[in-house]
Amino acid sequence: MQPCDLNSTGGAVVAARFYAPTGAPKAVVVIGGAMGVRQDYYAPFAQWLASQGYLVASFDYRGVGDSRRAPLRRVDADLFSWTDDFDSVIAAALQRAGEVPLYLVGHSLGAQLPGLLQHRDRVAGLVSVAAGSGYWRDNAPQLKRMVLYFWHVLVPVATWLFGYFPGRRIGKVGDLPRGVVLQWRRWCLNPRYHVGAEGAPVRERFEAARFPLVALSMTDDELMTERGTHVLVDCYANAPRRVERIAPADVAAKRIGHFGFFRDQFQSSLWARTAALLQGFQLSKETT
Repeated sequence: MQPCDLNSTGGAVVAARFYAPTGAPKAVVVIGGAMGVRQDYYAPFAQWLASQGYLVASFDYRGVGDSRRAPLRRVDADLFSWTDDFDSVIAAALQRAGEVPLYLVGHSLGAQLPGLLQHRDRVAGLVSVAAGSGYWRDNAPQLKRMVLYFWHVLVPVATWLFGYFPGRRIGKVGDLPRGVVLQWRRWCLNPRYHVGAEGAPVRERFEAARFPLVALSMTDDELMTERGTHVLVDCYANAPRRVERIAPADVAAKRIGHFGFFRDQFQSSLWARTAALLQGFQLSKETT
C-alpha cells in the first residue's frame, strides 16, 4: 500500500492509498466510501482486490480522516466538492495504470456520486454496495422513527452551534463539514434525492451516464430499503442497471447489514461475487 496526497479543487488535499497488484494491473478499481466512513475501513477489501490483479485506490473526502488538514469548522466543502475529490483520485489512478478499464465500487454515498463525475465516460462499471436514495421515507423502518428529528432539529442546531456537524460527539454518522451535511439534509428531504433537490443540471448528468451498474442490496440493511435502492439506481436512467438482493443466509452469515460487506469474513462469498461482477463488466464489453 502506498499513501499519496493528491490535489483537488479549491486547493484541497485528498489523502489516497494505492494498492498495487503483482505485475501489470488488469484494471483499476476506485473505492468510493460511505458518508463519515474513513478509508481505513476498506483496507482489507482493497488489499484482497489487489491480490486479484487490480490496481485499487481508496481515499478520504476532504475534511474526513487523513484528508482533514484543518479544524472542521474551517473546511469549505459540499457534496459537489467531494465529487471533485473522487475525480482527482480517479485521474491519479488512471495515470498510474494506463489504458486499462476503470471500475468503481461505491459504498452508500460512494454509489450516489458517480453520476456527477467528470470522468464518468471513462467508467466501465459500478458495483453499488448498500446504497440507495437517502430520502427519509425510503429509509429502513427503525431509522425512519427518528430521522425527522435528526434532520429538523439535531442537524441544524448542532451544526449552528459547532460550525460543523459533530457526529462523533452524538454517535451519529461522524464529523462532517457544514456544507456537506446541510446539502445532504436537503437531498434527504426530497423524494427524488439529489436529482430532485438539485434539479435539471444534476438530473441530466445522471441521465448521461452509460456505464453498467449492479446494485447489491442487503435484506437486513438497517438504513436502506429495497425501494430506496431502486430509486437511486433509476437515477442512472440510461445506464444498463439491475439490483441484486442478498440475504445473510445466502452467504452463511447471521448478519450483513449496511456495513458488514467489507468485513474479511466475506472474502470467499461477497468479495468473490464482486470480483466476478467486475470480470463480467469486462466480458460484456468485449462481447459487445
